[in-house]
Amino acid sequence: MYENFGISKELEDLSNKIEKDIEPVFKKIDNVCEINSLKVLNAFQKNQISDMHFDSTTGYGYGDVGRDTIEKVYSDIFKSEDALVRSQFISGTHALTVTLFALLRPGDTLLSINGKPYDTLDEVIGIKDNPSSLKSYGINFEKIDLVNNDFDYEKIEERLKKSKIKVIEIQRSKGYSARKSIKIDQVEKIISFIKSIDKDVIIMIDNCYCEFVTETEPIEVGADIVVGSLIKNLGGGIAPNGAYVVGRKDLVELCAERLTAPGEGKEVGPTLGINKSILQGLFLAPSVVAASLKTAVFASKMLEELGYNTEPKFDEKRADIVQTIIFEDPNKLIKYCQGIQMGSPIDSNSIPEAWDMPGYTDKVIMAAGAFTQGSSIELSCDGPIRPPYIAFEQGGLTYEYGKLGVLKALQRLTEK
Repeated sequence: MYENFGISKELEDLSNKIEKDIEPVFKKIDNVCEINSLKVLNAFQKNQISDMHFDSTTGYGYGDVGRDTIEKVYSDIFKSEDALVRSQFISGTHALTVTLFALLRPGDTLLSINGKPYDTLDEVIGIKDNPSSLKSYGINFEKIDLVNNDFDYEKIEERLKKSKIKVIEIQRSKGYSARKSIKIDQVEKIISFIKSIDKDVIIMIDNCYCEFVTETEPIEVGADIVVGSLIKNLGGGIAPNGAYVVGRKDLVELCAERLTAPGEGKEVGPTLGINKSILQGLFLAPSVVAASLKTAVFASKMLEELGYNTEPKFDEKRADIVQTIIFEDPNKLIKYCQGIQMGSPIDSNSIPEAWDMPGYTDKVIMAAGAFTQGSSIELSCDGPIRPPYIAFEQGGLTYEYGKLGVLKALQRLTEK
């Protein structure tokens, strides 16, 4: 069957060998999947999800029982005081933007303690000039880089004692950097450290790509507010758009009033028939995240066997669903992404090329033959065309489809 997809016998034989090596890693992934599946089912049953919660509202969206109950389900899963789960969020970047503008006021300072955030926040923060940025409203931004893939405790303490910081932002996933993603135990340790110095500072976590990778989420280890996208992990490949914010009730309400209007907050927001998709996607999410992790593990081991530098290694503990491959060659990066596209269910006949995408500094190549535009819980691969030419691969609705996509990418990579 693999030969019908143009995959060589050599690659197929190597994949069969690799799958035996990675069986113990898959078993650990299955264990976490089971824990998170029980967590989701418990939240559904506790909130008595029924057919009526699939109903739709239009206009203002007053009294949308399904929407309000979905937010209770999210609060139970994340162990948070409140939640905001809305299709009015266009993306994870939009949800992060709404949250930052909700929490910060002119004269306040935002501090990132894992270096510069993801590229799409450059214009939001004002790292790149934009008349609508936080900077244009007089909000300051500072960053402290990681040291050996961990937080710089000495510099963080020094900065906190110097003057007031309003919000500390932690981006767990690596974005378009070569650093490691930030594990939940690192998050727990740094939050405890920060709160011992300033108990009032707001700690905000960008949790994109990280949900259900482990059995513990950031609110459980002391985070004040957490943000993520529904076309990543928690949408399960079913939710067509949207994002979530969970955390302290007062902070979530500020975000709701920034998303809608002061005085209206969470009371408005029509669901337009999306409730069932959000619930069904969440129900499937633990299994879909597990499939994405298995795809990443398989890709890591295969590429390592073929002589490429991968991060994380196949048997390393993971913080998110992202697998990076350092190619050191723009042509290899482009070829690999093109192969992922060729192994996709949608637009498999398209050949992606690098281009100037809105919100990005460098040219970017993106492969995503997905049912939902921009979905990165579906198998996708992208990267900026800049040294050291890193591919950022993520997703896979099922392991079987993910495996095929990786093999197509490897076949494309090895072609003259």
